[in-house]
Amino acid sequence: MVLDWIVIGAGPAGIAAVGKLIDSGIPPGQIGWIDPHFAVGDLGLKWNRVPSNTKVALFLKYLQECKAFNNPKNFKIHTLNPEETCQLQDIVEPLQWITDQFKKQVHVFTEMAMALQLSQGRWEVKMKKASAFAKKVVLAVGADPKSLSLTEHEILSVETALHPEKLAKAVSSQDIVGVFGSSHTAFLVLANLYELKIKTINFYRSPHRYAVYLNDWILFDDIGLKGFTARWAKQHIDGTWPSTLTRVCTADRTFEEALAPCSKLVYATGFERRKLPVLEQFGKLHYDDKTGIIAPNLFGFGIAFPQAKFDRLGHVEFRVGLWKFMDYLNGILPIWLST
Repeated sequence: MVLDWIVIGAGPAGIAAVGKLIDSGIPPGQIGWIDPHFAVGDLGLKWNRVPSNTKVALFLKYLQECKAFNNPKNFKIHTLNPEETCQLQDIVEPLQWITDQFKKQVHVFTEMAMALQLSQGRWEVKMKKASAFAKKVVLAVGADPKSLSLTEHEILSVETALHPEKLAKAVSSQDIVGVFGSSHTAFLVLANLYELKIKTINFYRSPHRYAVYLNDWILFDDIGLKGFTARWAKQHIDGTWPSTLTRVCTADRTFEEALAPCSKLVYATGFERRKLPVLEQFGKLHYDDKTGIIAPNLFGFGIAFPQAKFDRLGHVEFRVGLWKFMDYLNGILPIWLST
């Protein structure tokens, strides 16, 4: 059996892709969906205890944009102030409900995609136990935290550092924790360590920035601090530093000296595309960051393949976020359908 479409990945981008394909008239029975967990990707498995930097209103806009979602309205997120941010768990709950509904309609493969091969006008997606065939494939494979591997220090994963309970078990009052980064993720880690009263050194390469809310757009929308991290940074970084916190620029001559006493390190320096399924006859490929096209009838989408877009002042930003994924998909899906 050759399906019309296969979507690899069941995080927010994969969920949006399945929903919009159904909206566009693709029969659910002609869609395959591959994921080892079907638990809303890393958002559900790793980051659900993390404060979001997205307003509730944009999460609701994402839920309302796809007719196939059936717009679930009986979740906590629907009771929250739309102009405030929330915990990521609040959006994970309706997304899990949508996932469970879609699993009843499409062909589900609870496996990991291992390799892709294009032959005779169709893609073969090879998994551990089986293969699936489709005319077109969407890769929504997600991303992993970057690792710098600068030293032989013990490394705390970003997942642990962002989870207050896990972090409390992983550090002691004797630790000095070095945190690399000046982004939303880095400041969440700093805030968690501050609550535990752990001595912390923040190593940064460039100054942090705040998102600037203008009349109908946001300056530094994808790189600026928002919500909880913006408030925390204004109080504790731009205001009065906690006694447990030191900050050191990585270009400073004191960097090596400051790094030496650290007992543990956290690399909160961004994310990079998760390893792709092997593309057997193409090797390493690049995607078009305006359309998501990777190869004939192979498309990339989501945090692994974000849209590049100029803001009104000419800055190039890579758009990451649930509503941004949906908005991007609205523009590029007609291209995918027509290729």
